[in-house]
Amino acid sequence: MERKVKVAAVSYLNTKPLLYGFKDHKVLRSMELTMDYPAKIARQLIDGEVDVALVPVAIIPKLKEYHIIADFCIGAEGPVASVCLFSEVPLQEIKRIYLDYQSRTSVALLKVLVRDYWKLNVEFVETAGGYEDQIKGTDAGLVIGDRALRQRHISPFVYDLAEAWMRFTSLPFVFAAWISNRPLPIEFIQLFNDANSIGLNSLPAVVAENSSPDYDLTTYYTQNISYRLTPAKRQGMQRFLSYLQ
Repeated sequence: MERKVKVAAVSYLNTKPLLYGFKDHKVLRSMELTMDYPAKIARQLIDGEVDVALVPVAIIPKLKEYHIIADFCIGAEGPVASVCLFSEVPLQEIKRIYLDYQSRTSVALLKVLVRDYWKLNVEFVETAGGYEDQIKGTDAGLVIGDRALRQRHISPFVYDLAEAWMRFTSLPFVFAAWISNRPLPIEFIQLFNDANSIGLNSLPAVVAENSSPDYDLTTYYTQNISYRLTPAKRQGMQRFLSYLQ
């Protein structure tokens, strides 16, 4: 290949099993890997600053061209644990919801659930970080990623968005997928897929390399996050995208 493929991924705990296999893998010879939070790398993919990214699926309609290049994703077939609405009061008493600035898909999913499943009349508040201490009284907050695992120990009411989506649609949910904004060589895609699979086949080693004082990572990687992009997950993704139209 003429130049290295620019790849961007999220630096959360939930991506560690997918990224584990890239170390010392020969696919690294043909790619450059950078890390950031979901909304940031989504913008990089839309703007063409990177070629491939593990991005929130809600950005798919914003891409001129897109290709799902891997058999792996950040998905859930039940409670995901790290994408939740947190509150001090029951759902029906919530008046305002602070939105997590780090993920477009989670915000879009929350809005679908609020409108079509929970049928709440609430005000949404955009944030730029540091809003977790505002989650009190009738003000709730959407928190994602590692911060959500921490917030589970603080807020008395936790509404898991993936679990709510499953109850609403009977379909699994895909939060992020490996998407490219241009066609890539088949050899690269095969190596890329192989690298993704290594960590999923070595989860004890992935857990040993990472730690969370807030949540058991073996449970997280085997029972909460579901990494294979199955036909049912693709169906769930299409259903979600249809709500965004």
